[in-house]
Amino acid sequence: MDHLWSPWRLEYILGPKAQHCVFCQKPIAGHDEMEHILVRGETCYSALNRYPYNNGHLLVVPYAHVPSLEDLPVETLTEIMLLVNQCMAALRLAMHPQGFNVGANLGKVAGAGIEAHVHIHVVPRWGADTNFMTVVGETRTIPESLDQTFAGLRQALAALAATENKAAKLP
Repeated sequence: MDHLWSPWRLEYILGPKAQHCVFCQKPIAGHDEMEHILVRGETCYSALNRYPYNNGHLLVVPYAHVPSLEDLPVETLTEIMLLVNQCMAALRLAMHPQGFNVGANLGKVAGAGIEAHVHIHVVPRWGADTNFMTVVGETRTIPESLDQTFAGLRQALAALAATENKAAKLP
């Protein structure tokens, strides 16, 4: 393919840009379900990407407003990776992906849409997610709403937490 085509991101690209950092505002809004915040940690949180590349595309974001991973303390780096693992486990349980893309775009030239606040992308992948619609029609289909994905992942996270609590209580 000669170019990338992501028409569902047009709203983000052409829409008005917030004067504040969306990643700083999201957790203080107090509306986790509306903001699609899945997990809150001590130093970071995870939330669905409002403009996903695939169903289940989520972000792990530190509360600290810094542009790069090397600006974060060890505790935050550790929690980010633990949340990435937790989110991958929930995605596996809820959506059964065959693989993942996990990474950070650091800096505008690396593709960062919000370069002032570092975040990690977790994108579940399936063998069929590059089907004829993407290749021939140059259109990606997202068959599930963010609210449906959020509900399924919240359920998976609760199930995982219950399993971990039971395992921790075993002698």
